[in-house]
Amino acid sequence: MNRETGRAKWLTFALMVAALASAAFAGCGVKSQPIPPEAARPERILGLEAANAKDGILLTWDRPDNYAGGQKMRDLGSFAISRTQEVGGPVEKIGDIQVHDEGRFQVQDTFTFIDGATVMGRTYHYQVTSSTTDGYVSEPSNDVTIVRKAASAPPNPDNFVVPTPVPIR
Repeated sequence: MNRETGRAKWLTFALMVAALASAAFAGCGVKSQPIPPEAARPERILGLEAANAKDGILLTWDRPDNYAGGQKMRDLGSFAISRTQEVGGPVEKIGDIQVHDEGRFQVQDTFTFIDGATVMGRTYHYQVTSSTTDGYVSEPSNDVTIVRKAASAPPNPDNFVVPTPVPIR
């Protein structure tokens, strides 16, 4: 009986040491390669577009899908919209759009912003930057230039004429 008690104590001791060692080693060490800060920011937006709208200038762009380093981005936090009236002139931040779809099954792919503080006939230059939730900011988007004009009216259904089809030869 003395021998069995000694084995039981030794086995209990060995199991406790193994459990402590596995707990200690499970929490330490690098889980993935570290990412340099320039690769952790969102990729640059390249599809910024502008159009005249009834209420101002309508800006449209697509969501960045990846970090600048190429990995899939899951923590998009916001967009900052900037405007200048002359190339190389002072940049004015005119808006922010917060993104609240992190972790959702379906995310917003396209974003829009209307700059209502414009004057007819003036030229405006726009850029957008995106930020992660922890503050990494992308490079500025492509620069888009537009002259503020009255938006074209939609077709009037009362006098709209359907074009006559031409046979294909």
